[in-house]
Amino acid sequence: MTQEIIITGFGGQGVLSMGKILAYAGLLDGLEVSWMPSYGPEQRGGTANVTVILSDEPISSPVLDQYDIAVILNQQSLDKFESHVKPGGTLIYDPYGIHRLPERTDIKVVEVKATETTIASGNLKAYNMILLGALLKLYPMVSPDTVIKGLEKTLPQRHHHLIPMNRAAIEQGATLVD
Repeated sequence: MTQEIIITGFGGQGVLSMGKILAYAGLLDGLEVSWMPSYGPEQRGGTANVTVILSDEPISSPVLDQYDIAVILNQQSLDKFESHVKPGGTLIYDPYGIHRLPERTDIKVVEVKATETTIASGNLKAYNMILLGALLKLYPMVSPDTVIKGLEKTLPQRHHHLIPMNRAAIEQGATLVD
């Protein structure tokens, strides 16, 4: 099993932390892992993306041009990365702020209304965990319990009181996809 994933959107949407948490969960599950962030000088509001590779075999290179899964959170990222999803791959996107929908017919396209769900929940910090829950429902490459263990390892102790909220957001995200 190898999953080559890109998560991309604006800085401040939790793109990099979502990738970091996914990668850490992969480590805890004994997988080979690569986590490669990329962002401009303006982390908040500028574009950011992270490539995560999870595999049960050694990873030869963290640099990719094609992805099995793309999680796309803004129009600029859709314009740039839609063509980089492998034929037969999956593009997951949040429609909020998207004015041109994905056009490819050789990939699976999944809409996840994460912004709408986040606003309705009243917890704006749960956005990336809602998306991660949807991703893991579609592709259970790591378990939600391992993600929570990863959160416990990566979150500073002062933020551990947020872990139950994050677990609830992951569970809520899983309900948004079939």
